[in-house]
Amino acid sequence: MTQTVESARTDAGARVDSWLDEFAAAVSAGDGDRAAALFADESYWRDLVSFTWNLITVEGPASVADVVRSDAARGVAPVTFEVSGEPTEADGVTEAWLKFETAIGRGTGHLRLNADGKAWTLLTTLDELKGHEEPASPNAERPFGTEHGANPDRVTWKERREAEAAELGYTRQPEVVIIGGGQGGIALGARLRQLGVETIIVETNEKPGDSWRKRYKSLALHDPVWYDHLPYLKFPDNWPVFSPKDKIGDWLEMYAKVMELNYWGSTTAKSASFDESSGEWTVVVDRDGEEVTLRPRQLVFALGVSGKPNIPEIPGRERFQGEVQHSSQHPGPDAYKGKKVVVIGSNNSAFDICGSLWEVGADVTMVQRSSTHIIRSETLMEYALGDLYSERAVASGIDTYTADMVFASLPYRIMHNFQKPAYDKAREVDADFYQRLEDAGFELDFGDDDSGLFMKYLRRGSGYYIDVGAAELVADGKVKLAKGQITEFTEDGIVLDDGTRLPADLVVFATGYGSMNRRAADIIGQEMADKVGKVWGLGSDTTKDPGPWEGEQRNMWKPTQQDNLWFHGGNLHQSRFYSLYLALQLKARSVGIPTPIHGRQEVHHTA
Repeated sequence: MTQTVESARTDAGARVDSWLDEFAAAVSAGDGDRAAALFADESYWRDLVSFTWNLITVEGPASVADVVRSDAARGVAPVTFEVSGEPTEADGVTEAWLKFETAIGRGTGHLRLNADGKAWTLLTTLDELKGHEEPASPNAERPFGTEHGANPDRVTWKERREAEAAELGYTRQPEVVIIGGGQGGIALGARLRQLGVETIIVETNEKPGDSWRKRYKSLALHDPVWYDHLPYLKFPDNWPVFSPKDKIGDWLEMYAKVMELNYWGSTTAKSASFDESSGEWTVVVDRDGEEVTLRPRQLVFALGVSGKPNIPEIPGRERFQGEVQHSSQHPGPDAYKGKKVVVIGSNNSAFDICGSLWEVGADVTMVQRSSTHIIRSETLMEYALGDLYSERAVASGIDTYTADMVFASLPYRIMHNFQKPAYDKAREVDADFYQRLEDAGFELDFGDDDSGLFMKYLRRGSGYYIDVGAAELVADGKVKLAKGQITEFTEDGIVLDDGTRLPADLVVFATGYGSMNRRAADIIGQEMADKVGKVWGLGSDTTKDPGPWEGEQRNMWKPTQQDNLWFHGGNLHQSRFYSLYLALQLKARSVGIPTPIHGRQEVHHTA
């Protein structure tokens, strides 16, 4: 039996070695037809910067050939590949981790071969640029940190930092300005700092982490700690599984300081314009009352997944005698004990706010306007995240980097097939929970194709709730449920489209946010925002994610139709993972490495 297993692994290794040798030769020669012959009719090559200077997934042999023939791929030839570890086989699929080297960088990859020995999926990711490695790289030296010996002109670390803070943005200009200082801006800033790219992060709030601190007091991360590490500096081993908002705020503040970020708090970006001839932005900001003009070459919007709060215009609001808030403005439940509160919406924020209001004794009604996907936190951890991001995953040797790469190796076109079984299992194990919600009148869904939470997030960034207890309040009738659209305010409440009148002292619009580029339009202008087009979504032609198919997240972490303008964001996982690939693109441009782009994002929707 052992000999059979060893023989099978050796055969698998031989197949992978042969495939890689042929693929490397084809790419090095720019021979598209030779490369295409190595891929199955249904096949996917996902490249993160390595061969395309883009984040792109191409499908089928013909598209593979186009990449190999492109100026981008030819510009990084020659290339060598080697297997990292021993390939594995299961269900007719051979899988292997790869390391590769091109003329300009080093990278990591993952390959799946079908039973015919042809590629089904290939992932290639750029890890570092040759000659521009991070100090922590095995191919670079760790910073010494001090200066030994006697030097009458010695400059201390503190003095260097003080000089940098005084000069950058005033007597010398940054290469990059990041608008938005939440986890996305901070993670990207840390990457750029390690790559030696001078960067200023512009944030309206006073301190790093304030965007978390200012939210409703019951807010906590719904993702587990293993999913949420920032680059370079993991959470401590005793960090809670689900982080309270203020704890995350403190961590982000500490992180920004120890990573030596140039973080301009209390600063609002007022306008930004691009000079095509000079390749330079003019970014006007208000820094705590002082107008400052910055002139970076690269501008990044790091505004999370979403943009400006969606607050519907409802007739009669001026005559309503109570309070009206968007969920982003909600301070918490303490002032509303004994009050009648109506929460418009039925996703994460709506449930969190309803739950905390009920706990202090408010009379709470949730208004559901459309169906919602709900998954219990425990079930999500067990069946959807546990194999990659959990204590058991760590115990089995899957660290966060490995988990990230496994997840990245699944092309978006087929990802729903891998997600669906977890949510089918959830329906089975939590059948009673879902039945009680439906009996209470709650309208449930599992996504347009029953693929669940994460595909909804990738496609539209909304429409779900990870249940940490508040759904039970709706199922039990402790939080009342109404359904429909709000048509008008009255003096003492709201009216729904079926005529239902709901008295209210407070109305909370938990109605989400607009597209990120709508918020960017306030700074760069509507014309440029339209030139870039819609941000987020896959083009899946599902609810709120119109086609055509894009293959990757629209306009995220990659070149847009506006040169030198970028978008970065997402949850903590995405902020950590994709910040590397955006940082490498920015670094390459800062040092003059040619970056011909293959498959630049087209624009099909402006918002």
